Order: sequence, then structure tokens, then C-alpha cells
Amino acid sequence: MPAKTKKPASARKAAPARKAAPSRKATPARKAAAARKAPAKTSRGSAVVPLGDRIVVKQSRQEETRASGLVIPDTAKEKPQLGVVIAVGPGHIDDGERIPVDVKVGDRVLYAKYSGQDVPRGIFSDQEDYIILKENDILAKLA
Repeated sequence: MPAKTKKPASARKAAPARKAAPSRKATPARKAAAARKAPAKTSRGSAVVPLGDRIVVKQSRQEETRASGLVIPDTAKEKPQLGVVIAVGPGHIDDGERIPVDVKVGDRVLYAKYSGQDVPRGIFSDQEDYIILKENDILAKLA
């Protein structure tokens, strides 16, 4: 086997220079478009994107003690019917047209008692209770 010899520096080919990517300045129009497209983010960084006419609601907590001083255990508490909208789907499709949902992120809503699907605790990092509802399950927006 012949021994390998190094080529002199002048004989080596220089790597072609890379072109810098054009800078994309954040204009107000681009910021607004990104805000519309951005899904709701959890504190872990994963995105929650409800589909169709579904809505993610953070359930409000009930008080643990009554005015008289009685402490109510978790087993005796009723499921709350109030919450704050965290994420909203794009809406349902009717006759080929998408009909948007009537609520928006941040709205306080009253929903039906035995409706929706509870979200498992591992999805969000905080210890709050979340529920996914259909738009039909929401009874009212609270002012």
C-alpha cells in the first residue's frame, strides 16, 4: 500500500463561501399574522390546538370552606360549571364554509354540568383542571 501524503495548502480547494440568508424584519403585519396562527401554549411549551368547534376551558376552583367555617372535602365538591377559555378551534364546516366559534380566548363561560372531556393532569404543568367542550355545550358568556 502506498503511503498517504498531505497536499500542500496551496493545492487544496477552498470551500465556497455561503451566502447569508436575507433578513426578515418583523413588520407589524407579520407580527399580527403570527399571532393569529399561534396556538395556545402551555407552560411546558407544548401547543394545545383544539379541532373543529372544540374549546379548551380552564375550570374555576370552588372555595374549600363555607362562610360558616365548614371545610368541604374534594369528594363532596360538585364539578364546576364556570371557566376561562384557553384555546379555541377554527370552527365547524357547514355546506363547505367554515363557521367560526362565538367565544374567544380569555372569555369567562358557563357550560353544561355533565358535558365535555376532562384533560389528564399531565398535559399542563400547573395543577389546574381543564376540560374540552364543544361549542354547543357552552350555555353563556359571562361579562
